[in-house]
Amino acid sequence: MSKDIHLVLGATGTMGRRVAARLRLHGAAVRTASRSSQIRFDWFDPGTWGPILQDAVAYAIPPPVPGPMNAFIAQAESAGVHQLVLLSGRGTGDWGSDSSFGLDMQSAEEAVRGSLLNWTILRASNFAQNFSEGIWHVPLLTGELALPAGTVPEPFIDVEDVADAAVALMTARGRHSGRIYELSGPHALTFAEAVKVISMACRKPLAYRQIAPARYAATLVEQGLGTHEADQLAEMFVGMESGLIAETTADVAAVLGRSPRTFAEFAAHAAAAGAWHAQ
Repeated sequence: MSKDIHLVLGATGTMGRRVAARLRLHGAAVRTASRSSQIRFDWFDPGTWGPILQDAVAYAIPPPVPGPMNAFIAQAESAGVHQLVLLSGRGTGDWGSDSSFGLDMQSAEEAVRGSLLNWTILRASNFAQNFSEGIWHVPLLTGELALPAGTVPEPFIDVEDVADAAVALMTARGRHSGRIYELSGPHALTFAEAVKVISMACRKPLAYRQIAPARYAATLVEQGLGTHEADQLAEMFVGMESGLIAETTADVAAVLGRSPRTFAEFAAHAAAAGAWHAQ
């Protein structure tokens, strides 16, 4: 393992904490930073950027709004960042001019691709773990998941595969520089099918119900989510119904040399850990 500092931004999040743990197991020198960690990083406070970037190999997710990545890249270049792995989303740049979804990811990708850094971009499908620890988890605990998703399937990806891919790239000494990888699971399922798999795995009666995007956004706001973020999530489902990101890819195997985990494998592991049984 090299003596590089491996910087993980957003280190307390779903992906960040997994990436950091894997890097440590690889024997890497790891620096973690987030708004709530001991080493502070905030996309809206450029004063927190420079001190942690010096001579680093960095992992980052896009800021929540378009714009900040341009100034961040300038600081990263000045600080001698050796490599940057950016986690983005599938369909970035292809949602169409009438969609407001994904502009944050598009802006971040444009800044990264136009930089002088050794960069690699991972575009991931929706995480399987959204059902077990993310935004779709709490509704499942009540027995029903209501979303504006119909019969167009989604190739959900296990975040463990995404974390493995991010670490493989960060420790590859730039061999994947300038590449964009589209990461998906091995099979595509509708949301109704995914809920059925989870129901079988945890032996609980769970239901899926399709609702209109506007109703979904209003429900999220009622639950305390900001209006903008709620509208963005609803807009994502509108784009998904076009089939834009419904296809599977072979890029997990291209990066890791193995097939991605199946949704059934994810559900079995999460059920065994008690993900869908209220404490």
